Amino acid sequence: MIHARTFGRRDVLSVAGGLIVAPLLAGRLESAALPTLKITGFELIPVRATSRTVWLFVRLRTDAGLTGLGEASDAFGFANTTADNVATMRTQLARLFPFIERGSPFDVERFRQRGWKVASSGLVGATAFSAIEQAMWDLAGKALDVPSYALFGGKVRDTLPVYANINRATSPRTPAGFADAARRAVGDGFRAIKAAPWDGFPAADSPAADVEKATENGIAAAAAMREAVGSTVAIMLDCHSFFDVDRAVRVAQRLEPYNLAWYEEPVAPENVDDTLAIKRRIRQKMAGGEVLFGIGGFSALIERRAVDVIMPDVKHCGGLLELTRIAAAAAVRDVLVSPHNPSGPVSTAASVQAAAGAANVTLLELQYGEVPWRAELLSPPEQFVDGEIRVPDRPGHGIELNEATIKARALAI
Repeated sequence: MIHARTFGRRDVLSVAGGLIVAPLLAGRLESAALPTLKITGFELIPVRATSRTVWLFVRLRTDAGLTGLGEASDAFGFANTTADNVATMRTQLARLFPFIERGSPFDVERFRQRGWKVASSGLVGATAFSAIEQAMWDLAGKALDVPSYALFGGKVRDTLPVYANINRATSPRTPAGFADAARRAVGDGFRAIKAAPWDGFPAADSPAADVEKATENGIAAAAAMREAVGSTVAIMLDCHSFFDVDRAVRVAQRLEPYNLAWYEEPVAPENVDDTLAIKRRIRQKMAGGEVLFGIGGFSALIERRAVDVIMPDVKHCGGLLELTRIAAAAAVRDVLVSPHNPSGPVSTAASVQAAAGAANVTLLELQYGEVPWRAELLSPPEQFVDGEIRVPDRPGHGIELNEATIKARALAI
């Protein structure tokens, strides 16, 4: 759901104090001798990872030969991404492309103002918009021979901690299966993991016995993961909004012995009253906001501190610039940020650039263990060391697609 709430004037001014870098930088760039490259085309590159997952990479082309990358994955819910979904995304990109065609990649704000209505139309529109915005910043950095983060005020860290989302790497989806996946992730150096053990939760009108069985299976999975990884590894649980307030509170109380790092979206995050009611009754930290759009979409969660951690996704929230603005808005209320990112490697690279300069970013998500060839999609290959990813100093997002691997893996859709 797309939201239109906004901050009050005091909040806007507070946020602007931390975000004035981008407009000033834009002004300096306009007065300088900017490269005159023009955006001439786009392509959507679908890559089949699993029977469920198709990564959608967006590449902008220019008349100077430079290309810029963004990612438009995960806009179609939990279902398998189909050829029709890919066609829908291509249509949305084509709807937005006239706003940048023959324009400069430095005209990001112009694109934002022209394309905001499309972006506000729903998740697919927001994701298409965000992918183009990501690619424009990649192009801008490459044109100036600087990392994208340099266009947002620079970086405050050289590496970014990453947690392993083991959800799609878990098979079978039993307590033992979750424990095995958790052990593998920790063995690969990750010190924080997340799972969604209630996926497939029965509908509200299902027999009570089925609902209770599913509830207990999720709690048992949490217990198994904690036993498997020990007390020092952070565990986060994503509820995917399957609960009501009372069940969310009961489950959270049952989970207290397992010392969760956070309890994520027991109810839909746009239901701010319910989210806050849960937060006031439980001990765990809460997180949420993975598909909300723009500062307006996050404003109620932040203003009311309904969660401890917000989770803007560079693919859905409006792109890099909006993610930095959301993070700055959260800093006003002492809310932490952990970018949502259960996606492909292009999204990860873009997220790293946006998070490099945000002091209140704690962890970045990685979709762990989905396919063994994931790192090979990029040049240089994606790499995680001891649960961290390095912030690259190469131009733009610091990556290109590995054309040989893409050719072998891309779908002809």
